[in-house]
Amino acid sequence: MEQPTVEQEPGTDEVLSPPSQRLVLLRRIAGPLLSLGLLCLALWALHLLARDVTYHEIRHYLESVSRERLLLAIVLTMLGFGVMSFYDRFGLAAIGKPLPWRRVTLVSFISYAFSNAVGMSFLVSGSIRYRFYLQNRLSTTEIAKLVLYCTLSFWLGLLALTGVTLLVVPLPTGMPMSDWRVTLAIVLTAIPAAWILGSFVRRPVHVWRWQLQMPTPLAAMRQVAVGAADWWLAAAVMYVLMPDRLNAGFGHFLAIFVIAQIAGLISHVPGGLGVFEAVMLAGFGATGNEALAAPILGSLAAFRIVYYLLPLAAATALVLQREARSLRRRSLWSPWFTSLLPSFFAGLTLVSGAVLLFSGAIKALPARMAILREVLPLSVLEVSHLLASVIGMLLLILARGLQRRLDAAYWLTLILLVAGAVFSLLKGIDYEEAILLVLLALALAPAHKLFYRRASLFNAHFSFGWIAAILVVFGCATWLVMFSYKHVEYNNSLWWEFSFHQGGAPRALRALVAAAVAGLLFALASLIRPQRMHDAAPSEAELQRALPLIRRYRSAQAHLALMGDKHLLFGPAGKAFVMYDTEGRSWVALGDPVGDDEDARRELVWTFLEQCEHAGGWPVFYQVSPVDLDMYLEVGMNLLKIGEEARVPLAEFNLDGKSKKTLRGTINKLGREGLRLEIVPAGAVAPLLPRLKEISDAWLADKRAREKRFSLGAFDEHYLERTPMALVWQGEQLLAFANLFLTETKEEASLDLMRFAPEGPPGIMDFMFVELMLWAQREGYHWFNLGMAPLAGLTSRRMAPLWNRFGALVFGRGERFYNFRGLQRYKDKFDPEWEPRYMAVPGGIALPMILANVASLISGGLTGVVRR
Repeated sequence: MEQPTVEQEPGTDEVLSPPSQRLVLLRRIAGPLLSLGLLCLALWALHLLARDVTYHEIRHYLESVSRERLLLAIVLTMLGFGVMSFYDRFGLAAIGKPLPWRRVTLVSFISYAFSNAVGMSFLVSGSIRYRFYLQNRLSTTEIAKLVLYCTLSFWLGLLALTGVTLLVVPLPTGMPMSDWRVTLAIVLTAIPAAWILGSFVRRPVHVWRWQLQMPTPLAAMRQVAVGAADWWLAAAVMYVLMPDRLNAGFGHFLAIFVIAQIAGLISHVPGGLGVFEAVMLAGFGATGNEALAAPILGSLAAFRIVYYLLPLAAATALVLQREARSLRRRSLWSPWFTSLLPSFFAGLTLVSGAVLLFSGAIKALPARMAILREVLPLSVLEVSHLLASVIGMLLLILARGLQRRLDAAYWLTLILLVAGAVFSLLKGIDYEEAILLVLLALALAPAHKLFYRRASLFNAHFSFGWIAAILVVFGCATWLVMFSYKHVEYNNSLWWEFSFHQGGAPRALRALVAAAVAGLLFALASLIRPQRMHDAAPSEAELQRALPLIRRYRSAQAHLALMGDKHLLFGPAGKAFVMYDTEGRSWVALGDPVGDDEDARRELVWTFLEQCEHAGGWPVFYQVSPVDLDMYLEVGMNLLKIGEEARVPLAEFNLDGKSKKTLRGTINKLGREGLRLEIVPAGAVAPLLPRLKEISDAWLADKRAREKRFSLGAFDEHYLERTPMALVWQGEQLLAFANLFLTETKEEASLDLMRFAPEGPPGIMDFMFVELMLWAQREGYHWFNLGMAPLAGLTSRRMAPLWNRFGALVFGRGERFYNFRGLQRYKDKFDPEWEPRYMAVPGGIALPMILANVASLISGGLTGVVRR
């Protein structure tokens, strides 16, 4: 609804230029490409360092590790994950948001188990922790503070442990930076020391453009201590798995371990894969030394199994136990736990796909192959090996579909998990991976309600992070093939060799190529899919297609789509649509999806999100209602309260009572002066447009204002012809007009463009509002929508989120830019019910730019934001 008190400058849509688009694309792909490049270099270096080591030697060392050592390593791993929970527990205490420690420990263990095993924490672990804390009423600002606290603890502890170790223990000759050991140790130790000393300064510290509030000395020392203890225990796990012949003392080992971990972290390769192993080999002088390289690689493999895979299995068991308990009680999971499950299943599916690919790349156990030789034809073995690797690649792809809650991904994953388990047994009696796949299928089966989207898997957006994760797994599988069969001389005839005993290398090569072909075919099918989002203004046919949905929708504000200045994105079968416009990189949808089919509306939120991601934009839903907030939380968006909407319950509306005395007097006075209201149907508006244009121009000139856009209508003849019109006459003189939004269900009536002649009598707006409400009351409408009061209802309490406090400040002191309080007071005199309105935005640091884009979009340009 237009308010005649704000002036703005006209603006045009801000569209990214081609160079800017290329820059944005480069920023999005630079990180994943760098990680892939470094992974390739690390695997090549590892290949050179271990060129004389065979797969059998590594397996022999793994089998020779004693049970006592394995048990001690498992105990140390449990202690390590227990220490990791203190990152979150101390962080929550530091920001003043303590939560039940058992729940924090549980979600900490699950998320860290996934981030360690999957490697790319932003794919699964970040989603798990973010949703848990968001549903425990932490604001996005508080979550950001918690993440910063945990990250600082992680690095401060690592730097402190590394620095102190290097001060005490010399690096082996030939290690990177060995000649600079003392200097490096001093620098690394100085950083956590400076942090602790800085904590004694109780005023904010300014670092460049940032202001940093230092923690208390106790909190700072706890950060360093927890981080150091975490890394010390991780090193201890691997130390007990190392061969005795390399035992030169824990200090010597720790120095090499922390340097290798830092190298892996700096490389940004998931899990430091390849980089960590290469530095460990170089640190122990195993280059070209088969006697040393084989046991070191064996201990590294044992370390990754104990420290990464076993916690992942334990986290899986915990989730399955909670799922089984909820099924026994016939109740839904607790909300925070339910929201974790799609990401949880996506992560496990990703791991299962990797297991199948890696299994297809290495040699089968001879004893098991001998059994298969007696009971299976060779053709069955060959086909099973090939299909198991193809299924592994498909599971990597389907993991993204599960995270996006796709119904098709759910059913395909179930089928492929069972098929993968069967093929695992047929290709080498790999019952371990078969059990993993069957357990995941059993866990996934009762969770069908979580995967309700009927969209095509080919339309799912794969971020560069997901593509990088798939390529990393495939690259590692390729390296495993090369490593496992390095003794086999390659020739073209190798592809056509089929044998139980000598056919391992040909099978691995064929399976690897088949998996690559499956991935490429899916990528090709995704690339040629039709792009549905376009920037063209809606055609008359599209507006007519949207009109029935608009009239049946519960909110009359959906009529703003008829303005024709917003693009329309229709959902499945045309049962719902979203109206949106773009400003900069922000793709801003106005209101909730419009339609009477709830499933179609929910799916449309996902579709809009994916289309924005394809275009490299930020999806935003502006002015959404509380009824549909779960749709935006479900896709991982944040919610900001932006104001309250005033809706008058017409069944109770009247002018009786002392509080309405002034308003009643104004209406009676204007009625005696001959003012009357007339409602003109849409079909009879066209002849009136010249007279309405005169009033509109005079109003704009008197207010020194320009037309608004997006969330308000403008004087456009085609737009005004589509809606009924309310006219205020005084005799034969037309004084004011307003176009009406009326729903067919009689749920709500409203108005948008309201303008009056400057020479009209005072109180003409009050007259129009009251007469329209009385008319709508007689016509049987339930509500009259007065529109939103921006920033109304935001509180500035000490514990309120930062956005709420900022909004409350602007609401109270921003009269220079907008009549916030006056607008709320004006609407409040009609005794409305105030209902909050929100803006759904993506997480991350883009929020300031999104807010600027939305303000510019509504005000018609940045100058319209600040001009009255």
